[in-house]
Formats: sequence, C-alpha cells, structure tokens
Amino acid sequence: MSKIKFGILFGLLCIGLSGCGTFDNGVDVHSQATLSRFRENEVTEYQGKFLDPSIGPEDNSISGVQHLNITTYRLKITGLITEEIILTYDEVLALETHQRLITLHCVTGWDATILWEGILLSDLIALAHPGVDVTTIIFHASDGYTTSLPYSVIKDKQLILAYKSNGLTLPDELGYPFIVVAEEKYGYKWARWVTEIELSSDSNYKGYWEKFGYDNIADVD
Repeated sequence: MSKIKFGILFGLLCIGLSGCGTFDNGVDVHSQATLSRFRENEVTEYQGKFLDPSIGPEDNSISGVQHLNITTYRLKITGLITEEIILTYDEVLALETHQRLITLHCVTGWDATILWEGILLSDLIALAHPGVDVTTIIFHASDGYTTSLPYSVIKDKQLILAYKSNGLTLPDELGYPFIVVAEEKYGYKWARWVTEIELSSDSNYKGYWEKFGYDNIADVD
C-alpha cells in the first residue's frame, strides 16, 4: 500500500474523530454537524476548551468497528514476564484512575482533542513484573491490528490506557473497552480494542502500518 493511500485512509479516520470546528469572530465554535455527533451527556467543553466528539461520521479501521463482549473480555499481559497475567475489564478499572486532556494527531494534519480517563500503562505493566530486557511494548487489538511503543516512553510520559472519553465509557468506534492514548504520537500508535499487551526486547518491532513504511517513532512534529 502506498503512503498516499495510507494517508487517505488515516485522513478519513481523523475526519471521523475531528470536531471540524468553525470560527466565529476568531473564536473556535462547534458546527451543527459536529454537535449532532456528541453522545447524550458527553462533555463538550473542558477548562474553557471545546472538545471533539468521541464518535465520528465514519470509520476506516482495518476490519471495521469491533464490538467486544465485556462479559467474556480478558486483557492479557504476555511476553518477557514470569507468568502471564489475565485481567477482566473490572480488574483493570480497579487500578488508580488518571485523567488527561490530549489531542490525537493524524498524519494528514487532522486532530481531535478529547478528555481521556484511564490507568497508567506503567501501572498495568508493573503487575506482570517485567524482565530487565524489556524495551518495547507491543499492543495487539481484537481485529489483528498491532503497533508498539518504547517502554521508556510509556514510563517517562506516563501514557494511559483509556476506558472513558469526554466523561463517558468509550464508544465501540473509539476502541471500547480500551484505547492506547499515545500522547505526542501520530494516530497509528493509538491502538484501539486492545486485547493483549506484549512485553518484548525487540526494539525494531514493526506493527501493522509500520510494515508499510511508516515511521516507527511517529513523533508529532
């Protein structure tokens, strides 16, 4: 797949997430189309800043929107650990909660600012007592999607695994039950529908889109 085609796909995804705000006398305001996409009781403003809807008009994930059964859902922590960890949704939510106002940036220039709530990935990983050789955290999604982040980045930036957006439980479209909020990384690092977190020593691991030539670091410029 060419980078151009990839950019189009990601652009469509980001249009779905973007608030597509307009400006009235220099003030950012929501369009009626954007307002219609907010869920009932969804937070639309935080600390004086407009938020973008959690649900966009269309989706371009690799296999369509996933609908996971939370009753049977399990989050696995695998790889360079002493023993595999398997957690229910409620067990993950029992960890300390953190809130972040973070903007998702897409490779084509679109962005979406959302109020996220979740748990520190480092807290979750610590439950598995990671080995000293762990350098890379690989995220596996229910649709077969994969991507990775350096373990050091996860710890230093205190990245979260979110289960709420704009005050409500994540919608399926945004990755329910969990999305990786990869702050300051482009959208292809924001794994949705996460089912497995693999601890690895492979610093050169390439995920789904990275195998097509996209930058494995993915820092937002």
